[in-house]
Amino acid sequence: MKVLLLTHSGRQDSSSRIRFLQYLPFFKQQGIQVDVSQLLSDEYVSAIVLGKSKQSLWSLILLGYWNRVKILFKVKNYDLIIIHKEIFPYIPAFVERLLCFIGIIYIVDYDDATFHNYDKHNNWLVRLLLGKKIDAIMRFSNTVIIGNRYLSSRAQLSGANQIEIIPSVVDLNKYKVVKSNCNKQLVVGWIGSPSTGKYLLEIESIYKLLASEFDVRFVAVGCNKETVKELPIEVLPWSEETEVQLIQSFDVGIMPLTNSLWEKGKCGYKLIQYMACELPVVASPIGVNKQIIENGKNGFLAQEPDEWVGALRQLLNDESLRRFMGENGRKLVEEEYSLQVQSKKFEKIIYEVVN
Repeated sequence: MKVLLLTHSGRQDSSSRIRFLQYLPFFKQQGIQVDVSQLLSDEYVSAIVLGKSKQSLWSLILLGYWNRVKILFKVKNYDLIIIHKEIFPYIPAFVERLLCFIGIIYIVDYDDATFHNYDKHNNWLVRLLLGKKIDAIMRFSNTVIIGNRYLSSRAQLSGANQIEIIPSVVDLNKYKVVKSNCNKQLVVGWIGSPSTGKYLLEIESIYKLLASEFDVRFVAVGCNKETVKELPIEVLPWSEETEVQLIQSFDVGIMPLTNSLWEKGKCGYKLIQYMACELPVVASPIGVNKQIIENGKNGFLAQEPDEWVGALRQLLNDESLRRFMGENGRKLVEEEYSLQVQSKKFEKIIYEVVN
């Protein structure tokens, strides 16, 4: 079987890497040939991470769109097309509609509320022209794969033919459990990107308070230093090669969020990473977080600052509680949020769609 995978970007983009690229070795083992065509180059993604404006990178954007136009002339050479979110961002769903019209089978995947980029956009013209774009892409597809129930509800409203939930997952062979040294300084950690570092400010009042009570470091991996410069948070650079090792150095993983529509579409990947390393977690009770965390068993849900302080106090004070919650979290990942489990479901979906 030959599959054309149209991703947003390459391995520098977390969504492309997590939702698709980590599955490729498994698909190859199962006899599924996947040709990958990314819209935006690694150079573009790296520039955005470094804080360069999109306006200064128009040449890379135009090149990406041109390369995508060229690959679309080859779609009939494949048994299946897998689309990561949309073929051309900020352009109506003409191509997806055409694929459906000429009988090209395609699957579309979402791990974010991409539709809110359009239907909640500040510009009324974008809302008018593109507000229902993602709904159309879902409706024209053979199958919509989504990462959580909030996204599933939108797919249902769109009139999608078939909807399958595949959560964001980790490879258990990569995410090993490393027992920490109980005598070392405690570390409360966060991992993300410059664009999501803003969520750390949702609980900005707790860092100095807890640092005055405990021998604890707060670490943010992948955050922009300017975002948290006034807070006692150590910022470390992110790389795919070091992310697991850095998470393994944490004692507690955190995931604060803003309570808005976009956040309801998130798939809780941070929590899954933390739990895979057998860490207890504390997170905002928003979206899929409420599904992943069983409060008091594998972590705590905390909304107000005093709830965050109370949850972290318990964990920082009690090593046995950290161990208990970490073991429960790891078990959950092994059963539901691992590449080893979900790759079989993904393979089944592919063969059912094609056959």
